[in-house]
Amino acid sequence: MAENDAMPTLPKKCGPYISSVTSRGMNLVIRGIVLFFIGVFLALVLNLLQIQRNVTLFPPDVITSIFSSAWWVPPCCGTASAVIGLLYPCMDRHLGEPHKFKREWSSVMRCVAVFVGINHASAKVDFANNIQLSLTLAALSIGLWWTFDRSRSGFGLGVGIAFLATLVSQLLVYNGVYQYTSPDFLYVRSWLPCIFFAGGITMGNIGRQLAMYECKVIAEKSHED
Repeated sequence: MAENDAMPTLPKKCGPYISSVTSRGMNLVIRGIVLFFIGVFLALVLNLLQIQRNVTLFPPDVITSIFSSAWWVPPCCGTASAVIGLLYPCMDRHLGEPHKFKREWSSVMRCVAVFVGINHASAKVDFANNIQLSLTLAALSIGLWWTFDRSRSGFGLGVGIAFLATLVSQLLVYNGVYQYTSPDFLYVRSWLPCIFFAGGITMGNIGRQLAMYECKVIAEKSHED
């Protein structure tokens, strides 16, 4: 009887299914929020570069933020970043191809720096013509994928994201929401898909890294239990 009284009282555990769903659901929300704010921040910075060089033009009545950006741009980019960042690790699990190439935060930060550099080149560097600019940015974008990703799922998702994002941009320009100076590819600039492709790879790497951190935390908790 004394031995039973001396035994420490252990907390009652939930069933494995409920515990797994709760932890993964909460981590999914946290990852989505982090990705959203990263996308908002990058949208503000990169859109500022484009506007300073008069690459994109917004009507005066929709310019409302201190970064001279339409109010809807940061939330849309943040939402897209969250979706992309969550989609990449989900696709890896679905295909059974865990992404293990350069999985550390220093590599992810270098990928972000290269992506910002590609955007900077599209806005600041003067090329002889749009074809030369587009080919250069295409090579840089594929180089970014090869350097920081190298997965078939990453390349396929990047191409799909570039296609859909370019189509949405064309529809927005067609409806007069904003416009590009010197459009040369169905209302937009021909190098725009390269930017979207590089952006998809970048946010995918961030999402994968966050997902890997989540798996480590869950594994540690399971080991402690």
